[in-house]
Amino acid sequence: MAGRAVSAPGALLCALLWAAAAGGPGDNPAPGAFGHIYRGAVNISAERVYAFAYRSEPGQVDAVRVYVNSSSENLQYPVLFVVRQQKGVLSWQVPLIFRGLYQRTYNYQEVSRTLCPSEPTPETRPSDQIIFVDVASMAPFNIAYELLVTRLENFQLKTNKAFNFTASPSQPQYFLYKFPQDVDSVIINVVSEAAYPCSVVSVQDIVCPVYDLDHNVEFNGVYQSMTKQAAITVQRKDFPGEQFFVVFVIKPEDYACGGSVPSSIHESVYVQAMFFSFLSFLSFYLGSVVVAFVHYIRVQRKASAGRLSDEHDESSSRGGCQLSSPEHRSPAGSDTDSSVEEESDFDTMPEIESDKNIIRTKVFLYLSDLSRKDRRIVSKKYKIYFWNIITIAVFYALPVIQLVITYQTVVNVTGNQDICYYNFLCAHPLGVLSAFNNILSNVGHMMLGFLFLLIVLRRDILHRRAMAMKDIYTMDYGIPKHFGLFYAMGIALMMEGVLSACYHVCPNYSNFQFDTSFMYMIAGLCMLKLYQTRHPDINASAYSAYASFAVVISLAVLGVVFGKNDMWFWVIFSMIHVLASLALSTQIYYMGRFKIDMGIFRRAVMVLYTDCIQQCSRPMYMDRMVLLIVGNLVNWSFAIFGLVYRPRDFASYILGIFICNLLLYLAFYIIMKLRSSEKLLPIPMFCIVATAVVWAAALYFFFQTLSSWEETPAESREKNRPCILLGFFDDHDVWHFLSAAALFFSFLVLLTLDDDLDTVRRDKIPVF
Repeated sequence: MAGRAVSAPGALLCALLWAAAAGGPGDNPAPGAFGHIYRGAVNISAERVYAFAYRSEPGQVDAVRVYVNSSSENLQYPVLFVVRQQKGVLSWQVPLIFRGLYQRTYNYQEVSRTLCPSEPTPETRPSDQIIFVDVASMAPFNIAYELLVTRLENFQLKTNKAFNFTASPSQPQYFLYKFPQDVDSVIINVVSEAAYPCSVVSVQDIVCPVYDLDHNVEFNGVYQSMTKQAAITVQRKDFPGEQFFVVFVIKPEDYACGGSVPSSIHESVYVQAMFFSFLSFLSFYLGSVVVAFVHYIRVQRKASAGRLSDEHDESSSRGGCQLSSPEHRSPAGSDTDSSVEEESDFDTMPEIESDKNIIRTKVFLYLSDLSRKDRRIVSKKYKIYFWNIITIAVFYALPVIQLVITYQTVVNVTGNQDICYYNFLCAHPLGVLSAFNNILSNVGHMMLGFLFLLIVLRRDILHRRAMAMKDIYTMDYGIPKHFGLFYAMGIALMMEGVLSACYHVCPNYSNFQFDTSFMYMIAGLCMLKLYQTRHPDINASAYSAYASFAVVISLAVLGVVFGKNDMWFWVIFSMIHVLASLALSTQIYYMGRFKIDMGIFRRAVMVLYTDCIQQCSRPMYMDRMVLLIVGNLVNWSFAIFGLVYRPRDFASYILGIFICNLLLYLAFYIIMKLRSSEKLLPIPMFCIVATAVVWAAALYFFFQTLSSWEETPAESREKNRPCILLGFFDDHDVWHFLSAAALFFSFLVLLTLDDDLDTVRRDKIPVF
């Protein structure tokens, strides 16, 4: 019985091999032996079929591994391997092609795969299995190959027992683990001697096929990427069969583990683009040094001429008029040795508190009327702008950077390039960044913002020296010098470059608010600086200004979420816009004397009745009234436009409101300056012309739309265009370059606009 029981399966095995020879897909299917290397050649008219039969013992899991090799690197005619089992088919080609980041390809001539093991049967008798391996090619010539099929003896992992193995991108490995009866949780600890190549460790259920290739290992189970070490905790309750596969896949590239990614274009192109970007803006530094040197020479010559004229006047007459008589000096505008209390939004001198309303109701105001507070108190007040914007920048930028890095990682890992709206015809990657050129082009904002800070610092130092010397022109002449807002503007320009670069890491609808947030602040700070120039004592404090910016940014976020189709949002926003315009206009017209509280409506009715109905007289402050009427008409027009058209790009809509108000106020200021017989010196005149020219050129490139997240990704790509500068930068990069220069010149306009008043007494400088 024992002999017959043994011989019967043998006869069955012979019958299976005969059936394979009679009905196989090849002309002469050859019985294969495990552990034997088969060498041969195939072409379009000749293929090879091998049949490997084996016996599986009851309760035993048998795993088979197939190793193939071909010396041919011809991608047009690869060698095709098809493995057929009882419950599945596995196929691949040699050379085996893997695709990496940015469509890079990696070819492998050696491939080995573990076949999905046969499930153990409850039968008590051994079962026979057969595997067919087909080797074929469509090549019109012979292509050599090697084939080796082996049975894995160490396929099952053991608890607390180390197991060594090797793998490669084309030769992944996986093994079986079964939970012992007394174990409910295990930790799979994997250690590699080298940090790279990057690996993926996956735990998958006992299901065929096994996902053991780079492009599909993440589709099933849980996984971790690893360099030198990985550890995965697995619980028995997660696998009803109380067993699982541990899969090891090697990545063809190391980017998933933090390694470097080879560049898609030659390194010299990147180096050339970087040199161009930095040298272009370093030229502004050189120009500033030249202007400062020329200015220094002129000052020295004037000082020498002044000393000679003083000596001549002294020799001819010992008398003469003083430049400033004590009765004309501002009582609190100069430095004193007395201690100065902490900054406050309120006037600190009782005499000013008692008569400031009288002063501010004068029909014709002069700068001396609105610069009566102690200079050091006011300067400390404006320095808060600088320190607050640094704090805001840090807390705003860090989460933004983290978020856009996450976006870029998702794009790289999933390969879904519909997430980010790049100009794909001019997107040059570097490392993990998909469009490095759009990020590099923002370097101008940071470099010119830092240069502006240096220019302001130089002026601040010279002003401090003059104050220390009790220079009469510094103390009683010209516009009072407060540099806190200028420092804040320089920081805002630098942060605009940082956040614009963050937006362009992955430009889309949700991220656009990052690109515009500091644009709001730049426009707001410029308006505050213009107003502060002739209203130093009554300008807004840093806390109220930044609180207003916070409200604007909050509205921008709400607009991104609700501003697409929700009519209720546009109604509420338009009401807020109109009411804010009226409230701000009232504050400006009455120089801050019109209190905004519960009685504002009653006072407004009284003013309208007495000034417009009862007297019907012309406004007391005609110039201010004209500006505010035009400003309100502009803002109401924006509100009506928003209600009617509901633009989807809400962030740009708000930015347009800020820019139009800034331009309107700047034009009013320059016109009133010229009406007051004040001059424009050569430097501010040059800056005004340069600002207009550069802004015009910048806006031309801005409106060359290269992508649009208002449309679908496919529609957006229809707008993509090739690079136009150095084969590296596109139209939007040129906009970045030019807008940085335009903002820099705009800041210089505000910094130098009133330099002609440095020798004019403050009680002769009109307020408007």
